[in-house]
Amino acid sequence: MDDTHPSHPHAASLAELERRHALAEEAGGAERRERQHRAGKLSARERVELLLDPGTFEETDKFVTHRATDFGMDKQRIPGDGFITGYGTIDGRTVFVYAQDFTVFGGSLSEANAAKIVKIMDTAMRVGAPIIGLNDSGGARIQEGVVSLAGYADIFLRNTLASGVVPQLSAIMGPCAGGAVYSPAITDFILMVDKTSHMFVTGPDVIRTVTHEEVSKEELGGAATHNEVSGVAHFLAHDDQECLAMLRELFSFLPANNLDPPPRRATDDPIDREDTSLDTIVPADPSQPYDIKDVITRIVDDGYFFEVQEHFARNIVIGFARLNGRSIGVVANQPAFLAGVLDIDASTKAARFVRFCDAFNIPLITLEDVPGFLPGTDQEHRGIIRHGAKLLFAFAEATVPKLLIITRKAYGGAYCVMSSKHIRTDANFAWPTAEIAVMGAEGAVNIVYGRELAQALRDSKEREGELSEEREAEVLAEARRERVAEFRERFANPYIAAERGYVDAVIRPRETRRRLIHALEMLDGKRDSNPPKKHGNIPL
Repeated sequence: MDDTHPSHPHAASLAELERRHALAEEAGGAERRERQHRAGKLSARERVELLLDPGTFEETDKFVTHRATDFGMDKQRIPGDGFITGYGTIDGRTVFVYAQDFTVFGGSLSEANAAKIVKIMDTAMRVGAPIIGLNDSGGARIQEGVVSLAGYADIFLRNTLASGVVPQLSAIMGPCAGGAVYSPAITDFILMVDKTSHMFVTGPDVIRTVTHEEVSKEELGGAATHNEVSGVAHFLAHDDQECLAMLRELFSFLPANNLDPPPRRATDDPIDREDTSLDTIVPADPSQPYDIKDVITRIVDDGYFFEVQEHFARNIVIGFARLNGRSIGVVANQPAFLAGVLDIDASTKAARFVRFCDAFNIPLITLEDVPGFLPGTDQEHRGIIRHGAKLLFAFAEATVPKLLIITRKAYGGAYCVMSSKHIRTDANFAWPTAEIAVMGAEGAVNIVYGRELAQALRDSKEREGELSEEREAEVLAEARRERVAEFRERFANPYIAAERGYVDAVIRPRETRRRLIHALEMLDGKRDSNPPKKHGNIPL
């Protein structure tokens, strides 16, 4: 007998099942979904469908409802309770996902839907699969009081325990305020959607009341603010579709967990491909900038570099790429912005990325062209010592394969910090244009050759008699040029470091891709560890 026939003994129960499915999928109703669309936002289910491979989503706890009875809540029970949870695949690889449905109670967090998230996070850690959260919520459900706040704390604990165990990705696709911001903040990467997503601990209304400051939601916590000013977010998308595509692309570089190797992808890009333009990409004048991203794209597979935090602390560049199909993390000073100096924001930006790559077995490639740390009272008073030490700590504790290319400047303490041989970098290469020294030649000449410069001026006066101010300046400038050239030849070059083994090889720039790939292959079985301890005390 057909089990859907009305006379079948199970027909009623099957009909009830279908009714509950329909209620859960209807969620807040067609009108509220249309309101989402008019605001330029997809519905929660549309987002999950776009994120995952077609037909792979398996929903969990679809029929969960809240337990609140106050304020008439007992008359408003919707299956799922405003959160969609479950698992599926991206490019055939398992991932756990939750999505907040703004059409149901504004996507607010309840005791019940917090338990749904906690359940999939616990499962993700047991099976070793990444977690992706699609955030679009009005915050804690006021009608439930402290139990909704407890739900947030339960999630924060799982975020912390999962950190470094499975990758955690957060997309902010609507409002995210108050305690809700701290779960994304603990995760590894945050993506925001321009004009439709916001993050802040206290909103504009509270700020206006407390400090009398007038600020819009966009200025306070919009996608542009957190990508360019605060550095809270890592990616800026223009709409929901682009955000979900970026999540899939980011996922493609990451392993499932901290025990798995990073994914590899087939490539037709030859290992021994040489790009002769690299031989001349560094300007002859050491004060002239160039774009380090041009170097990166000429080296990596198919010229493709997936940059992270593109709009924040632009004096350092971080992101993912591939070498011979293998995922790598790239950290590079950017001479085209602030001459590539290390400052507070650049140090913390790079340190967190280095620690992520180390946690998930992603080899690190560093491209160095750094004149030092940014001087000034502002940086000193805000703690450049402490923040710069974060990057030093991150590189020093990292046990993944680490490779360094010094393209030009490697000055002072910044030389030590940027993955130097002395902090366990495995393969260190320098281009012939590398300048490795305590400080730049222009500054060093004043200290090292101060007497010689004064003597040159006295000699000129003996030969020519009293000199005009213009002539004195000419004499000193000529003497400085000679001493700068002498200093560069004697000290600011890669060969002294190579003689001591601080640089493993001075290479032709065109050979960089091949040398890096061969070094990575050599390091494929690398085993390194830190002394036994609960954890280090990074200078936060």
